[in-house]
Amino acid sequence: MRSLAKVLFTLILVALVGFTLVVNEDKITEPVVTENMVTVEEETISADRSLVEFVDKGNMKASWYGPGFHGRKTANGEVYDQNSFTAAHKSLKFGTLLKITNLKNNKSVVIRINDRGPYINGRDLDLSKAAASELGMVRKGVAKLKVEEIKIAGLDNQMMN
Repeated sequence: MRSLAKVLFTLILVALVGFTLVVNEDKITEPVVTENMVTVEEETISADRSLVEFVDKGNMKASWYGPGFHGRKTANGEVYDQNSFTAAHKSLKFGTLLKITNLKNNKSVVIRINDRGPYINGRDLDLSKAAASELGMVRKGVAKLKVEEIKIAGLDNQMMN
């Protein structure tokens, strides 16, 4: 009798689980596609480009810094991470976003100003190791870059450090 009760209990449990799956199957819907949707597989991003302005800051000579400063505090108080896309500049506001392009190979990255420097005459930017690596300038150490400030409409610059 006990084994019959176990079999009945098991059958009822399987039936309930199966019924739940069938009932929830109707709730599965296809994703809704909108015109502002980001598709990672196709690497396409649609956005309102009128919200972003690129201000030409001219060409600057840049170097990079990394291992000796990794984990230490930057001038704005955050911890320096050589694997992030940041940079030092003598006077640009902390939080300023820059699109920088290596003039030798046309590679570009976006970096954020979070430190002061460089302190070597003739250099305008000190990039994190990650940014320098992406631009293909780690080995040489110094490169001439096209610099554009990125201004985003509606972003309150007062919120940046």
